[in-house]
Amino acid sequence: MAAALALFVKLLPLYVTVALGWVAGRYLEASGKHIAGIMLYIVTPSVVFSGVMAAPLTPEVILLPALVFGFCTLIALIHLTIARKVLTDGSASVIPLSVGTGNTGYFGIPVALLLFGEQGLALYIVCMLGTTLFENSVGFYLAARGKYSIRDALVRVARLPSVYAFAAAVALNLSGVSIPEAFVPLFDNLRGAYSILGMMIIGMGILSFRGLAGNPVFTGLAFFGKFVSWPALALAFWWLDAQVLGIYDLAVHQAIFLISITPIAANTVVIATLLDAAPRQAAGTTLLSTLFALGFIPVMIALVFGA
Repeated sequence: MAAALALFVKLLPLYVTVALGWVAGRYLEASGKHIAGIMLYIVTPSVVFSGVMAAPLTPEVILLPALVFGFCTLIALIHLTIARKVLTDGSASVIPLSVGTGNTGYFGIPVALLLFGEQGLALYIVCMLGTTLFENSVGFYLAARGKYSIRDALVRVARLPSVYAFAAAVALNLSGVSIPEAFVPLFDNLRGAYSILGMMIIGMGILSFRGLAGNPVFTGLAFFGKFVSWPALALAFWWLDAQVLGIYDLAVHQAIFLISITPIAANTVVIATLLDAAPRQAAGTTLLSTLFALGFIPVMIALVFGA
């Protein structure tokens, strides 16, 4: 359990960052909506681009984001069907983002670095791109459909730059092009901003620490999808691939499982804020899941990885 304790300590700064975001929103009147726009249209595409450019791309590795994207979509659609039957307050459209993806970047990258080292981190980031693509395509579309027509929702998805950043990086990487040395510090700084601003926006979305759960049905469904359904699917794939398919090795199975146990993505709050789709409900539930993950992730890693 030594690794679990080390991981617990390493996660503490993330919670301090959330608290600082709450202070900024509560006392400095910082605008979460403006920061959400910067995150979605500038910072996130930059992180996606630099991550793909640094990854060693092979056909098997390129397939990993598509595999994770498929898992995200499956989980999202199943729980959206349930949400439409039990949620009547207009928040059902946020459930796919809440359960389908996870805080794989702001939260997952420090954990992956601690568990897998630099080499394993690159593989984790490639898998993580599947969740990023889901957030910026299917997840965004389903959230927008709660307020916009099909045409308007598709137009908004088409305007998101992360998908284009991913495609451009794959093409350049396969062509042997790398990021010029002069621009490497810029992308390093943007990765730092990605983590700090992403966690702070969760805190900004909370005006009061009272009533974080909001609608308990929403919170319960989001927690079940994120902390039960997603890990169960990841473990099922791990067993199937290890026992029958034999496509990937242990490192890939562990990376996908780590993705499955991360808390609700901070970008859920970003997108809900931009679309005005139950942003307080999304922020409260996301913060609760982040607090829950402080203990959940070390325990799950110790049980499954044998740490």
